[in-house]
This record gives sequence, C-alpha cells and structure tokens, in this order.
Amino acid sequence: MSACNHGAVRLPSKSTNSCLAHVLFRHLYWVTVGLSLHTRNRTMAEQTSTYTLDEALVAVGFGKFQGWLIVYAGLGSIAEAMEVMILSFIGPSVKSEWNLSSTEESLITTVVFAGMLIGAYSWGFVSDNFGRRKGLLSIAIVTSGASVLSAFSPNYISLVVLRCIGGIGLGGGPTYNSWFLEFVPAPSRGIWMVIFSTFWTVGTIVEAFLAWIIIPRYGWRWLLAISAIPALATLVFYKLVPESPRYLCLKGQTTEAYDILKQASMVNQSQLPSGILLSDQITCSDQDLDAVEDTLLLSPKRNKKIALKTSFSTLWMLFSANMCKTTFLLWMLFFGNSFSYYGIILLTSELSNGDNACTSFTLLTANGSDDAIYRDVFITSLAELPGLVFASFIVDRIGRKHSMELMFIIGFVFLLPLLSVQSEIFTMVSLFGSRMFIIGTFTVANIYAPEIYPTAVRATGVGIASSVGRIGGMICPLVAVSLVSECHQTAAIILFEVVIILSGLCVMLFPHETMARELADTVSDPVSPKEENVDVN
Repeated sequence: MSACNHGAVRLPSKSTNSCLAHVLFRHLYWVTVGLSLHTRNRTMAEQTSTYTLDEALVAVGFGKFQGWLIVYAGLGSIAEAMEVMILSFIGPSVKSEWNLSSTEESLITTVVFAGMLIGAYSWGFVSDNFGRRKGLLSIAIVTSGASVLSAFSPNYISLVVLRCIGGIGLGGGPTYNSWFLEFVPAPSRGIWMVIFSTFWTVGTIVEAFLAWIIIPRYGWRWLLAISAIPALATLVFYKLVPESPRYLCLKGQTTEAYDILKQASMVNQSQLPSGILLSDQITCSDQDLDAVEDTLLLSPKRNKKIALKTSFSTLWMLFSANMCKTTFLLWMLFFGNSFSYYGIILLTSELSNGDNACTSFTLLTANGSDDAIYRDVFITSLAELPGLVFASFIVDRIGRKHSMELMFIIGFVFLLPLLSVQSEIFTMVSLFGSRMFIIGTFTVANIYAPEIYPTAVRATGVGIASSVGRIGGMICPLVAVSLVSECHQTAAIILFEVVIILSGLCVMLFPHETMARELADTVSDPVSPKEENVDVN
C-alpha cells in the first residue's frame, strides 16, 4: 500500500448508504406525521372553541372603525337636535309673515312631536325586523326630504304637513343610538355613549347660533334650508354604513357578521379570537343558516304571515314577565326627561320674550333687544357641555342608576330658586344649572334603555320609550309654559319639580344596573353571576 493511501478515509459501502437513507426517511416521515397531527389537533381545538359577540368587540377594541360609526350616528343626532331646536325660533317669524293666531303657531311645534311619536315606534319596528341599515336609510330619506321641502313651503298648511313628515323622520333618533351601541365594547360603552350624546348638544348650540345670525338678516326659510344639511349628509354617506353584526348573528347570518367584525379588526389593527362566533346565548351555526334558507324558500304569502307574526311577537315581548316592569318604568322616565328638558328650553324662550305681559318674570332688562331669545337660548345651550362632561365622569364609576339619581337631585335644587321672582342673572344661572344636569339624566337614560333591552326588541323598545317621551314634549308647551305666559311661574316650577321627583323614583325602581354588563340577545337570556356583581345597588 502506498503512502498516499495510508491516511485515506474509507468510504461507506452501498448497503451502508441505503441504511442511512432509510433511517433518515423514517425520521422525516414521523416528523411530518407529528406536525400534521399537531396542526390537525390545533385546528380542531380552534373549531371547538367559541367566543361571543361581546368578546369579539372587546378584542376588536374601539378604534378608527368605530370612529367612523360615531361620526355617522352623530350626524343623525345633530340633524335631530337642529330640527327640534328650530321650533323655538321659526314660530314667531312665521306667525308674523302669515298673520297666524297663537294656536296656529303652536301647532307647528305640536305636529313635529306628533310625527316623532309615530316615527319612534315605526323606525324601531323596521330596524328590528328588516335590519338596522334599512331603518337608517328610510330615516335619512324621510328626514332630509321633508326638511329641505319645508323651506319652500308656499303656505301654512304645506308647512305643517311637511314639518309633521319631518317629525316622523326625526323619530328615528333612537335607531342611531341602538345601532352605534351594538359596535361598542362593553367596558367602555358608558363613556363612548356619553361622547355620542355630545353630538346632540353640538346640534342645539349650532342651531341657536344659526338662528341668532340668520333669522334677523335672511329669514326663517334660510334657517330651515341650512338646518337640513346634516340630514342630507346622512343620506349621502349611507353606502358606507355597515349592518350591525349583533343583528346579523341573531338572524343567523354568521358569515356576514364575521366579515364585518373581521373588517373592524383590520381597520383597528387588532385580531379576533379564534373559534366559532356566538351571539351571547345563541349559537350562529350552519343549522341556523339552513333554517333561514328554508324560510326564504317559502311562498311570499307564507313569508308575509311569518313577518306579521314576528312583528306582533316583538311588540309583546316588551310586556313579558321579564320586561314588563322595566318597560313601564322606562316610559315614565323618558316622559319625565322630555317634559323637563324641553320645558326648560321653552321656559328660557318664554322668559326672554319681550312681549311677555309678566314683565317682572322676564329675563330682559329695560334695554333688552329683539335678539334676546336667541342669546338666552344659545347661552343655556352651552350648559349641556359641562353636563355631558360630568355625566361621562360618573357613568362608568358609580353606574347608570346612581348617575341619574344624583343628577336629578342637583337639577331639582337648581330649579328651586325660580319658585319666586329672581334677578335676570340669578334666573339665568338657575336655568343654566338645571339644563346642565337634566341633559345629563337624559343622556344616561338613552344609554341605559338600549343596554337593558335585548337585541331582539332593542330598537322597538327604545323607540316606543322615545315615543312616550315625545308625548312629554307635546304636553309641556300646552301645560307648563302656558302657566308662565299667564303669570303663574310658581305653579309651572312646582310642576317641573314634581315631574323630576317622579322620574328619580322610577330610576330607583329599575331592577338592574347595566354598567359593564354584556348585551343580551333574547328576553330569556339570564344575567350571569359576573353581571350580577356589577349591580352597584
């Protein structure tokens, strides 16, 4: 053997190579099998795990997606506020132009509240049975159309008819509230619903400012036309409005609900939980989708019967054993809130009226101007901003019920000095303070109502409660404000105070606190032990 072969490495034989390849192949095979089993087990585990809509919303968080929703819903709230506030300003101008009687002037206000009474229930019915998007579209069409056309009214009758139709559209305000609520995570629901309520306040302030600037210079028709812009905006941007995933899942449309939640998570740069989507106590499964498809295959006549039966069952759910007490208490609360809130606004206008025969009660000084009504309403409208800030500070700390109770008490105290004649400044302070806290109770009540009602009847329940509140708005100028115009200010203030006390008692009798509580989908959904612990009472 040569020297060069002495240190050479011996190469393995062909049989050795074959053995190594076989071992390597077996190793790779079992690694592949192990990874496959792990992936399969992980997939099965994800498929068997579930999460609720509330858990999905918490995972999605509050971000840019909800930011767009609050802007759109806020436009609807601004439109409603401006169209309601305009009633305090156009009456005297229309009366002067068309030589109307006081009864004909007051009818312009009454028909709007009558329309809102009809619309509040109608749009709730549409939203609960045909979807939130269809409800919002119908509201936008009716409100914007009637608002624009009323600016071109050729006579008194046409103005009254168009304002009544506009009132029907304005009755859809609670639908914006319910729709937005169903996208907000439970932990931050209170503060964001208060922030949403600030859009109403913005509308009242803007309308008072516009009236102050426009009516003396350009007249009431221009005010009506410009005030219709927010309503028109809701119609223009409607295509960007998503359906409520809670409503979709309740109707068995799981895929559509998931797609919207997925879109929200992408916009907010978050991630949905893994598993199957549930809707509170209701599983949105493929069987539910099959049932819906079977229903759609029925004849149109059969579908109409089912829709009619569903409509009546939705209404009667509000009077079930679980909801009856809450429903009636909410009606009384909304009536009292509307009576007090609109009463304070109209009281400010009445005391600022230079034609008031009771000169000792008026806010005007000897050098008062014709612009006093716009000035005083504008100033008292600013009171709503600190009221909303106060409400947002306490609503998620002491709960919905205690927040309303506290603000009713403070609002009651602020009105007490007006039992007797006060100076202009002191009267303005009293009206400012009372409006500040009454708007707070109004706001929290509009948070509590959609939280306490389940998805199946939420829009209908809140809509009917709002309708009852509109009755308070209709009665207020006929009873309380007329007392002031007839020099019975003390009697009017006593009436307001009694209504505030009764409203506070209703709040105390509510059965549940809803702070941080997950939204229910059906009337029979029980309150979990976690939710029971939330009750601060």
